[in-house]
Amino acid sequence: MTQPVHVDTYTPEEPTRPRDPRFRAMTVSGGLALVLCAAAVLLPSPYVLESPGPTFNTIGEVDGQPLIQVEGTESFRPSGQLDLTTVYVSGGPNGRVNILDTFRAWASPNQDVLPEQLVYPEGTTSSELQEQNALAMTSSQETAIAAALAHQDIDFTEELSVARLAPGAAAEGILQEGDILRTIDGQEVRNITTLRSALDDAAGTPAALSVIRDGAPLEVSVTPRRSAEGDYQLGIMLASTFDFPFDVTIQLDNVGGPSAGTMFALGIIDNLTEGDLTGGRHFAGTGTIDSLGVVGPIGGIAQKLVGARAGGAEFFLAPAANCGEVAGNIPDGLTVVSVETLDDAVDAVEVLGSGDGPEGLPAC
Repeated sequence: MTQPVHVDTYTPEEPTRPRDPRFRAMTVSGGLALVLCAAAVLLPSPYVLESPGPTFNTIGEVDGQPLIQVEGTESFRPSGQLDLTTVYVSGGPNGRVNILDTFRAWASPNQDVLPEQLVYPEGTTSSELQEQNALAMTSSQETAIAAALAHQDIDFTEELSVARLAPGAAAEGILQEGDILRTIDGQEVRNITTLRSALDDAAGTPAALSVIRDGAPLEVSVTPRRSAEGDYQLGIMLASTFDFPFDVTIQLDNVGGPSAGTMFALGIIDNLTEGDLTGGRHFAGTGTIDSLGVVGPIGGIAQKLVGARAGGAEFFLAPAANCGEVAGNIPDGLTVVSVETLDDAVDAVEVLGSGDGPEGLPAC
C-alpha cells in the first residue's frame, strides 16, 4: 500500500531591492491630488451662478387656480400664453456654491458666473434677501395693477410717501420718513409724474409742499437740487399706496423680485378685455414696470431668453434698456421685440397675435 507523500513546497524569496525614492514622491503627489479634488468639490467659492428658470403663464393656472383673478368687475378668461420668465440663482446669502459647480457654470453657454459682491451687499443674510424679494414682488404686483388700470382708463388713487432720504438730500431735515405728499405749489401730487413736473417747473427755486405727518397736516418749503441728469430732485425715495376700485389677486409662490411686472400687467389687461390679446399665440417676456407703465431693465436676460424658448415661446418682450445684452443671446426660433412702455408691449402682442409678422416692430 502506497503511503501519501507529504512534500514541503518552497518558494524562493526574491532578493530585497532598495525602495525607489520616486515611489514615495508619487504616493505623496497622488494623495495631494485627491485632497485638492475634494477641496474643489467641497470648498465654497465667492460667486453667484445664474441659470434659466421655469416660466409661468400669467393668463393660465397654477395648481388649478388662475394665476391672475379679477373680482368685483366684469372679466374674461383669455387663452394663449403670456409667460413671465425666471432665473435660478445659486450662491450668495442662500449658501455658497462650490468651485466645481462654478467651473461647470463657466463652461456652460446658458449660465452666468458673477462675483458675489457685485450681486449682494456685503453682510446680506438669507432672511434679508427673502424679505427683499418678497417686498419687491408685492410692489411689482401693485404697480402692475396700477399700470394695467391706467392703460384701460380705469380710475384709481395713488398716495406717495417718503420711504427714505438720501444722505445730504435737499429735503434733509425738512421731510421725514413716512410723510405723505399731498400738494406741491398748490398742485395735487397724484403720482410721480406730477411731482417731477412741478420740481422741474420750480427750476431750483423753493417748492411749497403740503404733507401729512403723524396724521396732521404740515406745510414745508424745500429747494430742489439739480441732478447730474439735469432734472431737479428732493433727494427722497418714494413709496406708493394704491386704492383700486376692484380686487386683482395674483397667485404665485416661490418667485421673488420685481421683474415680472410687465407680464403681470399684460395678463391683467387680457383678463379685463373681451377676446384674446394673444390670438392664441405663445409669448414670454420680462421687465419691471411702474404705475405710469414705464418698462424697466432687469438682470439675467440671457437666461430668461433660453428659459422662454425652452418653454415653447415664439415671441419675447424685452425691455429696451436690456437690448445690449439680448444681442447674440437669442435662441433659434425666438423673435425678440423691444418695449419701453406697457403701451408698446400691448401693441406688440396685438400685432403678432393677429397673425402679422414682427417686421414693423422694434427689435433688439
